[in-house]
Amino acid sequence: MTTLLHLDSSARPGNSSNQPFGSHTRRLSAHFVARWRAAHPDGTVIYRDVGAHPPQHVTGEWIHAAFTKPEQRLPWMDAVLRESDQLIDELCAADVIVAGVPMYNFNVPAQFKAYIDNIVRVGRTFGFDRSRAGAPYWPLLDQDRKSFVILSSRGDHGYGEGQRIAHMNHVEASTTTALGYIGITDVHGVAVEFDEFGDERLQASIVAAQSHVERLLALLDAQLRQAADS
Repeated sequence: MTTLLHLDSSARPGNSSNQPFGSHTRRLSAHFVARWRAAHPDGTVIYRDVGAHPPQHVTGEWIHAAFTKPEQRLPWMDAVLRESDQLIDELCAADVIVAGVPMYNFNVPAQFKAYIDNIVRVGRTFGFDRSRAGAPYWPLLDQDRKSFVILSSRGDHGYGEGQRIAHMNHVEASTTTALGYIGITDVHGVAVEFDEFGDERLQASIVAAQSHVERLLALLDAQLRQAADS
């Protein structure tokens, strides 16, 4: 049995497959999850809509609590970290994470950044010891063989690796950096482009992205089978 964690972070509430102003990333993630359920009927899907219900932003109290050893925390500290604990528990339970993450002003939505800030946490997903030889930080999820899929959308085009404005795309780069820090290094990206053009190029990009999702699903299934056999 496998567990899939499904995240959506678009501010748009609808799905562009059936709503004129719906989200392309919600469309892609729904497509991914539908195919996943068909291939893994006995699996578990955990869903969290951080676009509609953003996690709390990191505060001074959150930082104070996170950097206090668990056995020394006061009750208010446990309360401050409760949502973060839930998000991390969901992440740890998942074999595969699929996240709809549209590009907003060249980076991830604030809602998704709040999610990242809550799961990159000392003592839970990365370790820290100032007396440790070499690097004082190390990942704690690097033995879990998790895969992370970023399903994005972009108003313009040419943000892909090696393309004309790739240097302006900080969605995949920032997310991959944060995930690698906690030990998730198998990261894949699929994106719809031409959203602001709204013409046949957008439709072609959606079709291409959905085809890419199908190929990616086959790859992830193969990886899961290999891991189960090893």
